[in-house]
Order: sequence, then C-alpha cells, then structure tokens
Amino acid sequence: MTVTDHPDAKAFILHWGEMGTQWGVNRSVSQIHAFLYLSEKPVDAETIVEALGLARSNVSTGLKELQGYGIVRRVHVEGDRRDHFVAETDLWDMLMRIVQERKRREIDPTIALLADLAERLKADKAAPAQLRERVTRMHEFIGTLGGWYEQVRVLPKPTLVTLMKLGGKVARFIPGGKAKPKD
Repeated sequence: MTVTDHPDAKAFILHWGEMGTQWGVNRSVSQIHAFLYLSEKPVDAETIVEALGLARSNVSTGLKELQGYGIVRRVHVEGDRRDHFVAETDLWDMLMRIVQERKRREIDPTIALLADLAERLKADKAAPAQLRERVTRMHEFIGTLGGWYEQVRVLPKPTLVTLMKLGGKVARFIPGGKAKPKD
C-alpha cells in the first residue's frame, strides 16, 4: 500500500505535476517529488515506478534532478540493498534550496551575460543609446535582485516567516514607502 491509494494524495500528486510544468519542471519529476513528499517512509525507485506508472528511466532521471536541487536525498534502509529516497519536508528549507538552485542555474548566468554586454556597450559608441541604457538597467535590476536574495537567504527562518507575514506592511518602515492606491 502506498500513499497513492488515497484519492486526495493522487489529486495532490497530479496537481503538483501540472504546477511543475508551469514552473518549467518536467511533470514526472514534479510527481516524483510530490509522491516522496507525501510518503511516510523512504521509498525505493521501483515502488515509485509502480505507484506513478512511470518508466524506470524517467524515475531514475527525475530522482537525479531532485537530488541536484537538494530536495530529495538517497538513504539506505537496513536489510535492503536498494537505494531509497526521501523528500525534504521542511517547507522553508525546500523553498530555499529550490530558489538557490534556480538562482545558480538561471539568474547568475544572466547577471554575468548582462555585465559583459553592459561593459561592451559602454565602450561601443556606435551602439544605439536605448540599447546601452536598457541592457545596463536590466543588469542593475537583476543584479540588485540577486543581491537582495543573497542577503535574505541567510536570515533565520523565524525572521523570514515574520518578514513574509508582514508583506506590504513592511513598507511603513521605509521613508516614502506607503502603498499607492490602485486606480
């Protein structure tokens, strides 16, 4: 008996798979993650294959990707030679690991490219002014976003939770930070 025997677990796993595709993650990878997240005990790959009806190669590839994100890890179960897997269940740790890995894969290379382009465009007097200005502005913006993340990611979890719960109310601590009324 696996967690997929419950209809609400099935609904969660299917939705997680669909949601993953919206974030650019393969559906089966997201479903494997959801299955492991909901599982009470470590699970071997063959059980995942059977429970989700996925090809063994998809499960193997998906587990490697999830381990790369640091949200699934391989564990050993005494008396069983097979590898078993567990998902991170601390939601903050999971979020921070996903964001950290996406930043490393997506944001950091973009910042490096934009820095290079901005530097080249600064020296290229023949380049259109709006090209120079917009690339430089994009570099500054994404660089600021990356810097903000680096500062926030080291905050203790309770501070992050409080910050998140404050939401827009945090603006009252910033001069001129009041929210503008919507039209």
